[in-house]
Amino acid sequence: MTSFLSRVALAMLLGVSVASLATAAEIAVEAGEGAAERLTEALISAKPGDTVRIGAGRFDLTDGLSLDVDDVVVKGAGPDRTVLSFKGQTGAGEGLLVTSDRVVLEDFAIEDTKGDGVKSKGSDQITFRNLRVEWTNGPDEKNGAYGVYPVASKNILVEKVLVKGAADAGIYVGQSENIIVRESRAEYNVAGIEIENSMKADVYRNVATHNTGGILVFDLPNLPVQGGHDIRVFDNDVTDNDTANFAPKGNMVAIVPKGMGIMVMANRNVHVFGNRLSGNGTTHVLIAAYPNEYEDENYMFVPRGVYVHGNTYGEGGGAPDGEVGKTISDISGTPVPDIVWDGVTTIPEYFSWTSAENRVYVDEAEGTTFINLKMISQLLLPWGWWPDTDISGYKGSLPEPAPVKLPQEGGA
Repeated sequence: MTSFLSRVALAMLLGVSVASLATAAEIAVEAGEGAAERLTEALISAKPGDTVRIGAGRFDLTDGLSLDVDDVVVKGAGPDRTVLSFKGQTGAGEGLLVTSDRVVLEDFAIEDTKGDGVKSKGSDQITFRNLRVEWTNGPDEKNGAYGVYPVASKNILVEKVLVKGAADAGIYVGQSENIIVRESRAEYNVAGIEIENSMKADVYRNVATHNTGGILVFDLPNLPVQGGHDIRVFDNDVTDNDTANFAPKGNMVAIVPKGMGIMVMANRNVHVFGNRLSGNGTTHVLIAAYPNEYEDENYMFVPRGVYVHGNTYGEGGGAPDGEVGKTISDISGTPVPDIVWDGVTTIPEYFSWTSAENRVYVDEAEGTTFINLKMISQLLLPWGWWPDTDISGYKGSLPEPAPVKLPQEGGA
């Protein structure tokens, strides 16, 4: 009776009908002969309210899995005990694709997918909890692009996840809204954690280490959803991001230099605060415009309203990498300052004063180093420009976005 009442309370929280719980079932799938077929069938036959419980052991899969039923929990025995291995996968798709709402994925591992690890598309209230997604051969451009990959979704929780070896981003949230990424770890990926073309995201209490770049907040052209805004990146450890970039050529993250800490590109109202950064060889924080040509009249290529404050900086900037690193260090010298802004604005803003809500503000402890490269000045006034290293000229603040609240956690 207690178990049923608990499920009724959970159902009311998630918006599941109590009637559906009367027929809800737990579908157990144990390792052993025929396990791949039994797991595939369990996900296909699941009904709203069901729990698909995957037992301990190794499951060798040759085809990707999918779930398109609402209100399902997929639960393993732990990310080191329940392992879904796709080393023998014949296609190039995801390990697990979810296209339904109010789904919880927790306590299992996905290894060596040919494509992305675990992906949700068009989902509402999707939770990724205590998962491990890993390419066991280490960094390799032939690895799948994304580890945990919610896209075109809303009300997303990524919690206590570990991702290693993704050839694009370990934890990637794209074209989505209302996002929390917390208490997770990303290492040996190209990008550790990436928030792209998304709105209202909180990224906190994570560890991003030994990636090419630690945490990226991007907005890109030519995508169905644009105008990313209201992002908070805080209380993270972003350290020793020292893995050479192994993204396939042509991918956007292939431009990220080894040794990037936190990078904000072309997004709006981004707050970076209370993080601990050290050992990032190119720079700890980079604020930059989108660097490539594009044909998209709705796209805004410059960052607006970026507020960097209250972070802690250790050693860094001593080994600037690649074209980006060379461009910065040619102007700044080495070591590169803790915080770098390329200084690119739109032309009208360059010739007039940028509005207060669109400015870059930096308020850090004494001894923090900073440079505005003033690259728009270099372009327009090549005979009389110089960079600005006076951090005191960028003090100020912006109203902080409201904390993200998720319906699956009882939020509005």
